Amino acid sequence: MILKNLLRRKGRTILTVFSIAIGVAAIVALGALADGVQAGYDSFLTGSKADLVLSQPDAMDVSLSIVDEAIGRELAVMPEVAAISPMVQSFVQTEDVPYFFVFGYPEDSFVLGRFTIIDGVGLDSREAQRAQGRPLILGASAAEVLEKQPGDTLRLTESVFRIVGIYETGKDLEDSGAVLPLKEAQELLGLQHKVSLFYIQLEDPSLSTRLEERVERLWSEVAISSTESYVDKQLMGNYMQGFAWSIAGLSIVIGGIGMMNSQLMAVMERTREIGVLRSVGWNKRRVLFMILSESLLVGVLGGLIGIVFGWLMLVGASDVISFFGASADNIRPAILIQAAITVLVLGFVGGAYPAWKASRLQPVEALSYEGGSAGKVRRLPVGGMPIQSLWQRTTRTLLTLGVIGVTVGGIMALEAMVRGTMELVSNMGGDAEIMLRQAGIADTGYSTIDQRVGTKIAAMPEIESVSGMVFSATAMPESGMFFIYRGLAPSEYSIQRINVVEGERLTTNHQIMLGRLMADTLKVGVGDTIEVMSSRFRVVGIYESGTGFMELGGVITLRDGQTIAGKPRKVSLYMVKVKDPSQAEEIVDMINTRFPEVHAALTGEFAEQMPDMQSTDAMMAGISFLAILVGGVGVMNAMLMSVLERTREIGVLRALGWRRGRILRMILAEALLLGIFGAIAGIFIAFGLGDLLIRAPLMGDLLQLKWEIDIFRNAIALAILLGLLGGFYPAFRATRLQPVEALRYE
Repeated sequence: MILKNLLRRKGRTILTVFSIAIGVAAIVALGALADGVQAGYDSFLTGSKADLVLSQPDAMDVSLSIVDEAIGRELAVMPEVAAISPMVQSFVQTEDVPYFFVFGYPEDSFVLGRFTIIDGVGLDSREAQRAQGRPLILGASAAEVLEKQPGDTLRLTESVFRIVGIYETGKDLEDSGAVLPLKEAQELLGLQHKVSLFYIQLEDPSLSTRLEERVERLWSEVAISSTESYVDKQLMGNYMQGFAWSIAGLSIVIGGIGMMNSQLMAVMERTREIGVLRSVGWNKRRVLFMILSESLLVGVLGGLIGIVFGWLMLVGASDVISFFGASADNIRPAILIQAAITVLVLGFVGGAYPAWKASRLQPVEALSYEGGSAGKVRRLPVGGMPIQSLWQRTTRTLLTLGVIGVTVGGIMALEAMVRGTMELVSNMGGDAEIMLRQAGIADTGYSTIDQRVGTKIAAMPEIESVSGMVFSATAMPESGMFFIYRGLAPSEYSIQRINVVEGERLTTNHQIMLGRLMADTLKVGVGDTIEVMSSRFRVVGIYESGTGFMELGGVITLRDGQTIAGKPRKVSLYMVKVKDPSQAEEIVDMINTRFPEVHAALTGEFAEQMPDMQSTDAMMAGISFLAILVGGVGVMNAMLMSVLERTREIGVLRALGWRRGRILRMILAEALLLGIFGAIAGIFIAFGLGDLLIRAPLMGDLLQLKWEIDIFRNAIALAILLGLLGGFYPAFRATRLQPVEALRYE
């Protein structure tokens, strides 16, 4: 009977299943992507055949770990060490690929033994050393997607390399990247004489404790641990997993509201049927079980179809996601279990209230229910038929507004968050008219500019001053949070605009100015000492900026920042003040022409031109499309239920002479009103979501929401579009109803 009930209203069932399937597909596809990244990190760290890893302590990611190369020479002669291999890892831009993993190893590294050359030669061959151009070996997956073979060239950022071989490791992340000779990788990434970590093989595994104690005595600026322990500290997979659930969560909430709407309409539609069942002896529990079982079955069907959709999404986007080490093979049992739990919860929550309402129906009242009636008519003193119709069916209207509101509100909150982040980045430039980063990078956090470039720009007659900055982040295990540090020269103008409310500004190295938020979190004040990346700093000042992002960390001297970040004589960004601000745009073009190694932009346009911000915009577009798709299905489902519920009413109107065009306009008018009211609900939901984000522990301190008029304008347009798109097919269906058939509808 449960399956029969669902099949009687195929349209409603299909739409509900489809909306749930989209959310489940997001869980499967994005979960597989996150697992692919995590598995990739596990593979190149634990598959190295090393016993220990030596790295920079508390680095947020292996690509942000910086260790002096000279330490390796001392490690190599220690009696506990059998072999040692430095490694550099990061990601760069290449041909139409914004994030491309590169690895740097010495040509004689023991780690290279796991890179099986399937075409061409290895990095340690004479052919590679004699090849024209800078050599690299390319992963088989990357070679297939990029359509490359030995002898071809590959551009990484602004440098061109010669492919001498194609390799396979059997691990997706590594097979989707490239391996360079260590020196070439260091030069490409601006890490001369620096490495990300050292892989260490021991003479005997039992010697690990002795070596760890020796390293801790000799070097306070490094940490040594087993490969397994080091993998557990990597946060990239966690970030990807959180991102995946944030996107999937939006789809799930919208799908859940749609399911509740659908099931509630099913109960109302079958009121007389339920009355018959109650009159022939069905008790309340049996009715509740039937409706709840239907809801759970719809959820399970949506889950199964969603898994297929997710797999198809991974297959269809294989060329893109392969560069993150992800593929359809990453759909693991854990992801399927997450999807199963999600649909069961959706089925239960979406069906609980409708099932309870069905169980409360009294047999006599249910049997006297007239199909298509909304029960006791409640009319507003004002408004035409579309408004009266929405008012009389309050529950359906509220649920539909919920679908539109959550869709619009979620998109608005995300857009405000992105714009707030862009404003924060722009504010880093202060009153400078121009900002500079390294050209061709995949992420601004990896920007590295030689200070000699800044010196040359400062010598231009149009320039008033140039101020460099190093910035990055590090984990602080003691407090369970991370620390954003900026390195600024005490003598340059950029440090003078910081609002110091206690103590004084920096005057020399090994001093730090803490943001108020960080000072309060760490419970330290002026005169205290704190440790950042194994370096100790004396707090000389406390500053306030009005934004958590700027206050969740501190400011140190440029020299100290360069030391911690492993960027001697280099900076992350330059802030440039010009003598005549009206010429700033011309000077931007001049700098980009004369210095191709940097990318200059007006301060107000710098954030939107950042590669990481452009990637964020692309992800935002994907989130919005997913939310609109689910929301549109939800609105269509509700409007279709409205038409089915009012079949007899429409039949009466047709019998009284209403033409099809008038019926069409009436249903579309309801859809338009739902869109307008949904926009209003979405704005309130957006403010609520924004407030929740701001209040979230730690994460809220990093965020700033920027509400601009076009966000509200776009939201209203989107809500109206959702209403009209969702109402078009139901309106068309209403016009096709024949009066005689409609009047006979039960």
